Amino acid sequence: MVKYLGSKRLLLPHILDAVASFGEVRTVLDLFSGTARVGHALKGAGYHVVANDHNAYAGTLARAYVQADARRWRSEATALVAELDALPGRAGWFTETYCVRSRFFQPHNGARVDAVRDAIAAMRLPAELEAIVLVALMEAADRVDSTTGVQMAYLKQWAPRSHRPLRLRLPMILEGAGEATEEDVFAVAGRPADLAYLDPPYNQHRYNANYHIWETLVRWDRPEVYGVACKRVDCRTRHSPFNGRRTALDAMRRLLASVQAPRLVVSFSDEGFLARPDLEALLAARGPVRVLAHDYKRYVGAQIGIFNPRGEKVGAVGRLRNTEFLYLVG
Repeated sequence: MVKYLGSKRLLLPHILDAVASFGEVRTVLDLFSGTARVGHALKGAGYHVVANDHNAYAGTLARAYVQADARRWRSEATALVAELDALPGRAGWFTETYCVRSRFFQPHNGARVDAVRDAIAAMRLPAELEAIVLVALMEAADRVDSTTGVQMAYLKQWAPRSHRPLRLRLPMILEGAGEATEEDVFAVAGRPADLAYLDPPYNQHRYNANYHIWETLVRWDRPEVYGVACKRVDCRTRHSPFNGRRTALDAMRRLLASVQAPRLVVSFSDEGFLARPDLEALLAARGPVRVLAHDYKRYVGAQIGIFNPRGEKVGAVGRLRNTEFLYLVG
């Protein structure tokens, strides 16, 4: 899966244990699905998962990893991924924007992205099959990018992996049913489920800005862009109340009032806007609260510092570890 700020890869065993600790849980509502890593793991553990995220790239990841049934799509997707992987590069808007105007990918790989994405657009595939091959392309591009893991800036010197040729491979799709939605979180929070998993944005870092290239790759809308990172212009206007220090607490209060699932697992970091006592007080209104704390290594950009495209360091290295809390409610 793609590199992602706030990824729960290392916490997956603890999240699965937390869900299992409630006993009778069959359906899980994942309200901020992101890369769908958690939803994918829950589906693999036998739960029926509804994964939601308002970003198009996240909805695509969830359609591939949660909704698509490998029994239906594996054979066809395998052949299609191989066909797309054999296409020669053809430089276009993506190459010009993200390899020339900015330096997220080397031009030879940008040309491959252009060719493969144009081919997918022309095929008019069923939604789940399209999601699978789009994820194959997204992950292939992620393996040859030149960033620290976010798309706010690129490295001054080409990352060693960026020299490798872009190669597509079939995502790890699973057998079984699931559902992916791409709606505002407040619109889907009331859907029936045995348990809701909440992993909201912790602080000011906005995922639509951090991963704007994936949003464009999925939408393929050639948006107006701005700045040295060539971010989508809609990054200036699309904001979440969870990303505001003054609005995060009220947003969480509203969300918890909307969630109808009787059990909750809430993931939150000590880097977040909501302090542990405040969050515990909100959650306690829904029932008993258990808190599990896990020491966690911060993402690579926090460890080496952040540099702008001119190679100038912007900000000092802070602490290298944080604490990830899992709140079990109900």
